[in-house]
Amino acid sequence: MTNELKPATPAIAVIVPAAGVGKRMQADKPKQYLVLHNKTILEHSLARLQQVTALNKVWLALAEDDPYIEQVNLDQSQVIKVKGGAERMHSVINALQKIEPYKYPWVLVHDAARPLVRKADIELLIERCLAYGDGGVLACRVRDTMKRGELTVAHTVDREHLWHALTPQLFPTALLKAALEDAIEAGVHITDEASAMEWAGHPVLLVEGHNDNIKITQPADLALAAFYLEQNS
Repeated sequence: MTNELKPATPAIAVIVPAAGVGKRMQADKPKQYLVLHNKTILEHSLARLQQVTALNKVWLALAEDDPYIEQVNLDQSQVIKVKGGAERMHSVINALQKIEPYKYPWVLVHDAARPLVRKADIELLIERCLAYGDGGVLACRVRDTMKRGELTVAHTVDREHLWHALTPQLFPTALLKAALEDAIEAGVHITDEASAMEWAGHPVLLVEGHNDNIKITQPADLALAAFYLEQNS
């Protein structure tokens, strides 16, 4: 029996949009710069990504007048700073314009404020997407009963096929760039990379991850993230 060599993993670029201000955190600085266990949230998020050997350089999209980034410990050889945009999709497009698809045929996008993503989940996402040849997202199944309405319930939504979309999200670089550019030009509301790919008619895989991959959005999330870090340390 001959030993078959596994095909080499194609180069994967990483984009981390970090130009947001995070108003819901009610803090004196953007949430990615708040401190969690002696490191900024951004440092935690980047460290999780850099644990994965399949990932290459990180394009970090920052606000033009960001006064905090110089205080963050970054690996200058692996992190490339680019200008962020008014919204997430603009930051991602700005980064994509700096990435050569022939050199990095796949791109992984991760929220700056998700400091708890697991190495194994990122690797599973990469494995599934490369195996199918389609992009995909980390996601978690909805557990709670879902209601639609405003002040009162309009109706209960069947949760059987509902998922919480998380990050990272991984897509072929050229396809994602084209989908985002076309969606922005058409005035389509894009909330994440997957929504642009869905709008463009591309399949998007759902890869089940862990519920502790939370996004720091509100003050209570910071305490929850600290608890998870203590449990896993």
